[in-house]
Amino acid sequence: MLAGAGATGAVALTAGACGTAPKPQDTLRGRVVAQTTDVPEGGGLLVVDAKLVITQPTPGEYRAFGASCTHGGCTIQEVTTDIHCLCHHSRFDLNGEVLQGPAVDPLEPFEVRVEGTDIILV
Repeated sequence: MLAGAGATGAVALTAGACGTAPKPQDTLRGRVVAQTTDVPEGGGLLVVDAKLVITQPTPGEYRAFGASCTHGGCTIQEVTTDIHCLCHHSRFDLNGEVLQGPAVDPLEPFEVRVEGTDIILV
């Protein structure tokens, strides 16, 4: 599933550079992208189909980021107590900030709201 997402991500990045293809996240605005019960405190969740990383840095605080590494555009592959891009070993904290390069820019943030246990992309 990740290999397919990476290939799709490469196509979307190329098309996006021309300004013709919307980001996967644009089509999900206003929709439920995850459940609070699936996002561990002090950790996160990779939502492959939505190309999103959802984190819970502190209890009850949910954040969302694009799952494309800011270094080379690879899809983020792992979220534990931080966010890992295994292509070139960049790491980001649960707030999307760079912990370890080669990435120098933070992950692209997206706004979310919580309704009950639904996490909705705004």
